[in-house]
Amino acid sequence: MRAAVAASHAAQPLAALDGCQRALQIARRLIERLPEGRASDCVAALVVSHHNLADLELGRGGTDRAVAHLCDAHEALLELFLDTTRDPSLQQAALRHSGETHVALLSYIATHGPHPLIARTLELGERALSAGDPLPH
Repeated sequence: MRAAVAASHAAQPLAALDGCQRALQIARRLIERLPEGRASDCVAALVVSHHNLADLELGRGGTDRAVAHLCDAHEALLELFLDTTRDPSLQQAALRHSGETHVALLSYIATHGPHPLIARTLELGERALSAGDPLPH
């Protein structure tokens, strides 16, 4: 992640994008093989990676790709929270961090206007949390 941030500051968007994508892959692997006592850190890494990718895509004019990353982050956390086979600490971390991803979606709308994928993600999240049902794919 540090290399990706450094590349971003050095105006090397492709290197930054590659670094953030690698960080996202690492975060996903960590969530699958959750280190003891690190649930919140792993979930935070997932969120930060998606949000950094969204920022980079916006900077490159990739509005739809940016929105997809914001939505993917939110949906991933909701799925983790609702998955009863997951470690309870991971579920709770996902719920806590979902507030950040929810705010990111609303902030995007406030800044850039509505987007159908965000509307869909927010609706799915509301339905899933109110019904306790898994998110449809």
